[in-house]
Amino acid sequence: MNSYEGMFIFKPDLSKDNLDKTLAQVRDIIAKHNGSASDIKELGRQKLAYPIKKEREGFYYLINFHIDPEAVSKIKKTLALNESILRMMIIKRA
Repeated sequence: MNSYEGMFIFKPDLSKDNLDKTLAQVRDIIAKHNGSASDIKELGRQKLAYPIKKEREGFYYLINFHIDPEAVSKIKKTLALNESILRMMIIKRA
């Protein structure tokens, strides 16, 4: 298993409950592919450098997790369908 870091930007109009549900979905998808989320950091609501899907702000979250390399592309495809996520980036940690 490799270590990965995922930066997620969620829609700014999500309620606290919906934000928690979306984070739970991200953790569940990682767990479904035999991974484990080790650290979740809330970076708060921040202004975007440029509009994404007509939004100018977003909730930023940094998630560190361990998972097999083959599962990363599957996770990206699954999470790309989630409309609550404006943008995400997953990189391998050294």
